Amino acid sequence: MAVNPRRGLRLFNSLSRTVEPFIPLDPNGQRVSWYSCGPTVYDASHMGHARSYISFDILRRVFTQYFGYDVFYVMNVTDIDDKIIKRARQDYLLGEYSKNTDLRRMISDTTEAIDSYVQETLKTTDPDKIKMRENILTKIKLFISDFVEEIQKRPSEAECHKKKLCEEAKDILYDWLDKKYVEDENRIPLDNEIFAKFARKWEEDYFRDMGALNIQVPDVLTRVSEYVPEIVTFIVKIIENGYAYESNGSVYFDSTSYITSGKHIYGKLVPEAVGNLQALQEGEGELSNSKQEEKKAPSDFALWKNSKIGEPSWDSPWGKGRPGWHIECSAMASAIIGDILDIHTGGVDLKFPHHDNEIAQSEAFFENNNWVRFFLHSGHLTIAGCKMSKSLKNFITIKDSLKQFTSSQLRFAFLLHSWKDTLDYSSNGMMTAVQMERAIQEFFLNVKDALRSSNNFPKWKVEDLRFSNTISLVKRGVHLALCDNIDTRSAMFAIKDLIGEANVYILMHKTQKVPMNAPLLRNAAIFITKLLRIFGVISSAEEDSFGFRKEEASSGVSTEEIVLPFVEVLSEFREKVRTTARSIENPSIKSSILNECDLLRDEKMPELGIRLEDYEGCPSVVKYVGKETMIKERQLREKFEEELKIQKEKKKEELLKAQLEKDAQRRIPPSEMFKLPGEKDKYSEYDKNGFPTHDANGIPLTKSAVKKLEKLYKAQEKKYNDFLNGAGGSDTTLKA
Repeated sequence: MAVNPRRGLRLFNSLSRTVEPFIPLDPNGQRVSWYSCGPTVYDASHMGHARSYISFDILRRVFTQYFGYDVFYVMNVTDIDDKIIKRARQDYLLGEYSKNTDLRRMISDTTEAIDSYVQETLKTTDPDKIKMRENILTKIKLFISDFVEEIQKRPSEAECHKKKLCEEAKDILYDWLDKKYVEDENRIPLDNEIFAKFARKWEEDYFRDMGALNIQVPDVLTRVSEYVPEIVTFIVKIIENGYAYESNGSVYFDSTSYITSGKHIYGKLVPEAVGNLQALQEGEGELSNSKQEEKKAPSDFALWKNSKIGEPSWDSPWGKGRPGWHIECSAMASAIIGDILDIHTGGVDLKFPHHDNEIAQSEAFFENNNWVRFFLHSGHLTIAGCKMSKSLKNFITIKDSLKQFTSSQLRFAFLLHSWKDTLDYSSNGMMTAVQMERAIQEFFLNVKDALRSSNNFPKWKVEDLRFSNTISLVKRGVHLALCDNIDTRSAMFAIKDLIGEANVYILMHKTQKVPMNAPLLRNAAIFITKLLRIFGVISSAEEDSFGFRKEEASSGVSTEEIVLPFVEVLSEFREKVRTTARSIENPSIKSSILNECDLLRDEKMPELGIRLEDYEGCPSVVKYVGKETMIKERQLREKFEEELKIQKEKKKEELLKAQLEKDAQRRIPPSEMFKLPGEKDKYSEYDKNGFPTHDANGIPLTKSAVKKLEKLYKAQEKKYNDFLNGAGGSDTTLKA
């Protein structure tokens, strides 16, 4: 399905903030160099990671399989980073502590750790972090009260209790043990292998998740730990070029010399953020040992960090240390690709300072002004409209998402959004994705059913010509959408339109009981299948086959192909039984037979993965869906129905609450409305009707204030009179 790559692909370039024609640097217009920021491996991958990696996997597939480019895809794994160092050290310290401490002491220490955590929480100013820490404290306090009781019931199971305590109190003990270690002047250095082993564990976990999401592996994977010599060489050259300096065993990028050189521009991606010292400091990492007095300017950032005891370290001309965060991508991308990249991708949250600093470092190294030609940034991912953050423990792991939805359904959710815009991961959004998958699946099943009674070489009718023209228009629309910044959303809606037209075409022919044009239907189904294969929704299929083909692992034969001939015979027999039953005069016998036919359709066949659909005046449609798929469909349907029911109940409660508040407001006499809490503190004197005349300081109200209050008074007077008239004027307690 690949088309000529010179046919007008245009991409949104973060550097220019516009959509630009994409032309590779390769003189032949074929090879594309692509570097993508990979994961920082210190915890389970979450849906924020999926946002970037599924989006860029779709883009990469479209580049190669649709536009025919030869993409050279390089991705890094950050396995040296402040977050990794701290988490690996905490993990190691907790393990050693658990091995060498008895249960009684651990309980006592946990109490001390909780007190320390509370004190640190009181010093925190970030509202999100405060909420996160309070949730952790609430959880651990509830656990401790039950845990002590559990120990008393089973005192002999000390090791099990220790293991459970470490797991439940992990967040509290992590901080406490790490703080004690860092403050210990006689602390023992930790071997680099401790940090490497921790990172490898989470890297393996990451790639298992990517495999489950059907994401292609990179052509080249670069790990920071394997490129330290190249990073050191890179830094040396930047110093020689006059854009960096050594200070106290660390090396900093000299932002002033770079900006004033007259050769370079700093902050190409987010110029408005230049000078944002908070963002720059966050980019330095929470373990950063850089001090302002070590820097020539506050905006300078670390290329090499002087390692402290308890951190991994490597030899360098400046002493033992480790790479800064930003330098790793510059050095590794340049080592593999060279001085100019066609494409660099990453999440939108990396724009500043990470990617802007990458650009500065690389252009300082090469003394050029175009290290990256196209910067593509995937949009944010929110969870039901709320910010998602791993550091704030507000995230959904990929594994948890795959327990609820299939990888195809997740991919549909991403395809239905622009790759560069914010995507909200919510029940409503996923319901839309599930419905799209279901519509496409049903289309394939409808086509398969139709082909079993179609004419392979029919004479074309007006309807055939019209449907053929629709297919051509949709193909054209999909092509234009993919050329326009790889707009998969528009492409998917074009597919949806084609499916709608195809279903009308099929239904019309079934109703009229005339054969359908098999090649035409197959053409539409194959086109959609090929497009979904390009998008990565369908992992494999024969070139001229269509649908979500499922094969038996042992034989490679489709279960559908084996089962359907037998089911069709059963369906035909059932149809004859139903036809005969309708002619029986005895209503009891007639109803009994038809009920058994319905039971076969509604309960027996779904248990075997078969869907029978009855249409008035037409033969029953037979579809092999698969037992697991039908079970999941039912579970999802029940889940969404329950969520919808909860939403309706919530809305009903809100409406009732609003109505009660409205009714309560109507009961207030206008003479009392300005004497209620929240109002009476504003005024000091009233007239005989309860109307304010002086403000809280005893100053007479201005004419404009009086005019405004009169409007409110008259409005309340009308509400109150309506209430009295509605109540019949009989409730004296309400009038008083």
